[in-house]
Amino acid sequence: MAVHGSMPTDIQVKSILNKTKRRDPWFLDDYTINPYSGCSFNCLFCYIRGSKYGTHMEEKLSVKANAVELLEKQLHNRAKKGQYGIIVMSSATDPYLHFEKDLQLTRQLLEVILHYRFPLHVITRSTLVLRDLDLIQQISEQAILPADLESKLKQKAFITFSFSTVDDKIASIFEPGAPPPSERLETLRTVASKDFLTGVSMMPLLPYISDTGEHLELMFQSFKNAGAQYIFPSTITLFGNNASDSKTLVFRAVEKHYPHLLEKYHRLFDNSTQLPAYYNNAFHTKAMELCHKFAIRNSII
Repeated sequence: MAVHGSMPTDIQVKSILNKTKRRDPWFLDDYTINPYSGCSFNCLFCYIRGSKYGTHMEEKLSVKANAVELLEKQLHNRAKKGQYGIIVMSSATDPYLHFEKDLQLTRQLLEVILHYRFPLHVITRSTLVLRDLDLIQQISEQAILPADLESKLKQKAFITFSFSTVDDKIASIFEPGAPPPSERLETLRTVASKDFLTGVSMMPLLPYISDTGEHLELMFQSFKNAGAQYIFPSTITLFGNNASDSKTLVFRAVEKHYPHLLEKYHRLFDNSTQLPAYYNNAFHTKAMELCHKFAIRNSII
């Protein structure tokens, strides 16, 4: 389990609100906000690994100390021009890292988002989002959607929970610092019971571990039972050969805990960061079958 004792360092940034080049059909991101740099959840497969964060991203944690005043300025300018769009929190880290409980930076940013009436998509592996349901509810009621989405969305704030598995034991190996999936499922259930638009980012799935037919069936059944209205199913991408890179870390975990699968992982990833087309196609077909079987959408809209 990751150690959560170390506090992050404060940094000053030039911008907090990032305009995306195009809106992703799954995440519906017109803008993104990352209150923190680095991540204490230490997921081995994280696509950020192999970039500037080093072996333990937790050691490089930082808080964007001037985020609130920057967002105030940036949203003021966007709202004045009527440039409303969905803000995704977060794209490169989790908005509800352990120390958010005390720092409340994400909560302060939500207050600014509410004030300027921007719609919101929260993506998290944490249970701490429950603390902010009051603000997220107000955002959903008061935000202004971009014109092209007005007729397509009834709610203006939604919450997506990330899962790579629903098995706590598997999760403890591959995402050692994150709250266990069993707690996340309960949080999803609570959020769904309060009539929020909520669902699951089922990514990345682990080949031969959490993407088997049996495990996928269990995941879809669990998410359906908890009240998920949509699921984004996706396979894994693994980068790099350095000690801190996702491919190295995942291979090491597979070698230790699933040695019988190591050869298969080499076959899949030795010459590529992506899974082969045949594998992705088979997975996509299976995922669509399960969406149909459990009557869950594969997108928010």
